[in-house]
Amino acid sequence: MLDNVSKQCKPVDLQDLFQRFAFDSTCILVTGNDPGCLSSEFPEVPFAKTVEEAEESIFYRHVVPERVWKLQRWLGIGEEQKLKKSKEVTDRTILEYIQKKRVELSKGFTVKEEEEGVDLLTSYINEDYNFGVKSDEKFLRDTAFTFLIAGRDTISSALTCFFWLVSRNPQVETKIREELKLVIPKDKVTEKWWRFDINELKNKLVYLHGALCEAMRLYPPVPFQHKAPLAADILPSGHLAVPKTKILFSMYAMGRIESIWGEDCLEFKPERWITEKGGIKHDSLFSMRDQELVWEKKLLSLR
Repeated sequence: MLDNVSKQCKPVDLQDLFQRFAFDSTCILVTGNDPGCLSSEFPEVPFAKTVEEAEESIFYRHVVPERVWKLQRWLGIGEEQKLKKSKEVTDRTILEYIQKKRVELSKGFTVKEEEEGVDLLTSYINEDYNFGVKSDEKFLRDTAFTFLIAGRDTISSALTCFFWLVSRNPQVETKIREELKLVIPKDKVTEKWWRFDINELKNKLVYLHGALCEAMRLYPPVPFQHKAPLAADILPSGHLAVPKTKILFSMYAMGRIESIWGEDCLEFKPERWITEKGGIKHDSLFSMRDQELVWEKKLLSLR
């Protein structure tokens, strides 16, 4: 795809390209079907569009009071009406995939678990056959939909931000290229394209690994989450949290805290993920000890 647009000197929206790539890849992984989003015509695939609309409506539920979206659902208006229509399409399409997979497997089309490329539905249904049971259609449908949602935007968002940051930091691009050249067999270095084998890359691309970690520190694919306590509790900040209280925390902000990452916390520096011995650091997004110190200071000030 990239070679084709390059030859034609055509601009390409990498975010759209990565979304199509991620959706096709996730569909193949989950259902064994390729929806064909990633093609030279850049077609509009109804299934992909409805999944996107469903995601937008689900996000809406996270940012407005529960009574608001429940009222919209009862009246059949707004985002809830959009979600209902999107859900009908996604449910129908995924159920068609499930029925198709059941028919294939019932006719003797079996795939061994050890084989590369076994999709999620095949794994579940094969497991059913092995134990003489049948998974509930709703369970298979909802599981497949969850994976589609989880895989599409997280992968495309991570790739988009990574390439954008690399394009703005040519020194990082140069180091990534130099590291890749060390992995390519010497007699193949002059070839225009080289498809890497996973075993060739294992534990060798430390700088590239660090660059990906750094990109996701600055632009996490899931930028925020929210929790709700089951029972009343006091937060380290001193605030009272009662059941059903929505507590939102931002990974986007946590990745930019100067007390954790230093004065250069806003800079794109893959080196921060590399140890002195040249290995990759396996740090959490937030340093527990640094967080404890921050909370201790806050509690002392409250007292």
